[in-house]
Amino acid sequence: MTVRTGEVAAALIAAAEAAADAADTRSGVRTRPARRAELGGVLARFESTWGGGRGADLATIQALHHAGNTVLVAVPASAADDERADAAAAPIGATLGFLGWTGGLHVHSHMNAVDPAARGRGIGVALKLRQRAVCLAHGVTEMRWTYDPLIRRNAHLNLVRLGAEVTRFLPDFYGQLDDAITGTDRSDRFEVRWRLDGRRTARALGRGPVPEWHAEGGLALAADFEALRAADPAAAARLRDESRAAFAVLGAGGLRADLDANGDYVFTRDDPDREA
Repeated sequence: MTVRTGEVAAALIAAAEAAADAADTRSGVRTRPARRAELGGVLARFESTWGGGRGADLATIQALHHAGNTVLVAVPASAADDERADAAAAPIGATLGFLGWTGGLHVHSHMNAVDPAARGRGIGVALKLRQRAVCLAHGVTEMRWTYDPLIRRNAHLNLVRLGAEVTRFLPDFYGQLDDAITGTDRSDRFEVRWRLDGRRTARALGRGPVPEWHAEGGLALAADFEALRAADPAAAARLRDESRAAFAVLGAGGLRADLDANGDYVFTRDDPDREA
């Protein structure tokens, strides 16, 4: 993590806030820190996504909010400042992150959920960009999170749209979740690092061209792993086994995972900041 001060920091923060505002406008929402009265709605949004009792409870969310961690909501732009609105209703989107210091100070972005009826509008990106702006305003220049490496749309969002980079493979990271998304599937995860002031992030947010990575292996992804898991659990389990074997080489000699132009994984030793 780097800490910037003075004019450079102020310009970076202003640009981050402007990027978050622009994402809000594109998505038709306003993202902002949750109010205390909205925390029940935040819990409802999380539980509608993962199932009841499959994440933080209200007391934990309240404690994280009280301590100043990033508990953010996305609400309709038309009602963004209306405190008379139903605060207990689930917001369109919500995200939760907390400070960590393993390997350097960072915010771990743990949960990010959007109403299924509003998906495809870029609300998840808007929440991430608002979270980035909040982090930079507090001198934190790195965010981390985990995601299922077999879900192609999440891989594209994280690595291409936002410019995060895979740092390690975590087999069965959460154990058996039995939640509304994962079911009995193994909870293999990639951990990613998002350098909020880095060149790769600037390229991604500016929609710059992605390099053609020098590949030393890779893994083709299913077009929709979640649909495959629901329709053919045996085929999904085979792909999970294949991916675990493929990902075992990561970390050796600096080998890391990135995405090629087709949206499949390539394993490369290239500098993640390399330009196209």
